Amino acid sequence: MTVVDLCSLTGASEATVRRDIATLHMQKKLRRVRGGAEAMTPQTFTGLAGRPFALNETINIAAKQAIARAAVDLCDDGEPIIINGGTTTFQMVHPLASKRMQVFTNSFPIAEHLLKHSRNTIMLSGGAIYREQNIILSPFDNDVTRNFYARRMFMGAQGLGPLGLMEADPLLIQAEQKLIGQADELIVLVDSSKFANRSSLLLCPLNRIDTVITDDRITDRDAAMLEAADVTLIVTTPGAASAQATAT
Repeated sequence: MTVVDLCSLTGASEATVRRDIATLHMQKKLRRVRGGAEAMTPQTFTGLAGRPFALNETINIAAKQAIARAAVDLCDDGEPIIINGGTTTFQMVHPLASKRMQVFTNSFPIAEHLLKHSRNTIMLSGGAIYREQNIILSPFDNDVTRNFYARRMFMGAQGLGPLGLMEADPLLIQAEQKLIGQADELIVLVDSSKFANRSSLLLCPLNRIDTVITDDRITDRDAAMLEAADVTLIVTTPGAASAQATAT
């Protein structure tokens, strides 16, 4: 875990997190590394970079719910869509309960919830299930992804900046780029905090994105960045029943 991630999860200052890491390192409860900390006994199974699904799910939950409602408002019954795994896209399952759509996803929780609580048709990608992120990924190019077409793809990301969408893991990048290629429109669901996040890996350029749905804490600078790239911006208010759309 990085110091930045620990600050985000706990609300503590960077100085406090660094002191705690140093203390736990001396107690041999973790190992201090550059920029963060790691387990004394690393997992034998290689996971994905990034925070676990269970931790991410609790962060900015009201904003994620409002963003997800606005996303589902764009959907019409009967049309095929792709929903990429993530905690913001997972919130789409609740408003999708009243729809009848064809949903392709690589998210185990999204598929499970829609199967139990909706009449949508569900198709899953093939591959290994990564437990912490609850996502299904395949290293092979000839998987079922290439056989599904969607009018729209809905996805989140670790960060969003002038260069485009960013993720932290090469395997995620590979899988998500395949999914993006199967949809006409790319709709990105990110709460406003994601505009400040950065990663070393670029998923796709800003001009590949058709629409960004976020919350009303987005800065004027970030909104102007999307406008300059001709990206449609939909701004939601957490807790409100409807979203205010701004075409840019």
